[in-house]
Amino acid sequence: MVGIVIVSHSAQLAAGVVDLVKLIAADCPIAAAGGLEDGSFGTSYERILNAIETVHGEDGVLILMDMGSAVMTTEMVLEDLSYDDIRMADCPVVEGAVAAAAASSAGMSLEEVFREAESAANVKKF
Repeated sequence: MVGIVIVSHSAQLAAGVVDLVKLIAADCPIAAAGGLEDGSFGTSYERILNAIETVHGEDGVLILMDMGSAVMTTEMVLEDLSYDDIRMADCPVVEGAVAAAAASSAGMSLEEVFREAESAANVKKF
């Protein structure tokens, strides 16, 4: 299965998204990388790296970020890793994570999981 990493400036937000996804796709490998080590808001290179390493498997990893420095810090981590099977998705974090996890649990490829996550940008709420 494709692993998923949720990167947020808030540890609680990242963990909450993971908890929600686990209700829908309990078997999906997913990890939160939120906040800084001291508990404050921000993005942590080490937390992102550790989350990737936790969920990385033979099917790759999809990373969803909330905004700003979450994207920049994730890009820095990816520059230092030698993996060629990691994608960053430009999508709403919650909707994208749910779509990606469902696709991953269904056995879809990294590219298919990526497309499912990014298609969440077009989902209407009402």
